[in-house]
Amino acid sequence: MGEVLALVEARLRSALGEPDARAAVTFLGTDRIEVLRFIDGDVVRYATLGMSARPMTDPDDVVADPVKGPRAELVLSVRAGLADTDKVLRPLAILASSPQVEGVIVAPGNSMDVGGPLWPGAPFTSVLVAESGGLVEDLELGEPMDPVRFLPLLPMTPNEAAWKRVHGAGKLQERWLTHGTDLRDPLRKPVPLT
Repeated sequence: MGEVLALVEARLRSALGEPDARAAVTFLGTDRIEVLRFIDGDVVRYATLGMSARPMTDPDDVVADPVKGPRAELVLSVRAGLADTDKVLRPLAILASSPQVEGVIVAPGNSMDVGGPLWPGAPFTSVLVAESGGLVEDLELGEPMDPVRFLPLLPMTPNEAAWKRVHGAGKLQERWLTHGTDLRDPLRKPVPLT
């Protein structure tokens, strides 16, 4: 477990640079989740560290495989200085612990809700999980382990999340693209949905 996390942190550092801050959260009955903060010009990136320590397992499986299964970490990118986004650390840790707590497999196209604003005053209460392989390359661990995927999170307003449930993740992403939505703006308005 520790070896996997050391490799994951090395991959994050090679892709994003040195973290300028880190915080750890432990929920009862779960492994420790860290959130690392990276500053890249006017963008701040938050990456989880700890979610990939164990493979995610299907809640219908009778016995969890300790080696095989999808592994992931979460990455959130926002414009710096526009909102108190550092308060996203706890919600990110909650999302990263959901495979252990709720037995869910986090994958591209999923919605994840934190039940409140992602940070104080945020118009977002949930995120859309996007495809990996862009900002941080997948980390191959060697057989029989699955690679660690670094999944970008795209903040969604409650209306966008509801619209996505009806129309799907692809349609919401198309709408964002069509309207030139800046998904890194921590104060952005919801995309027009009609």
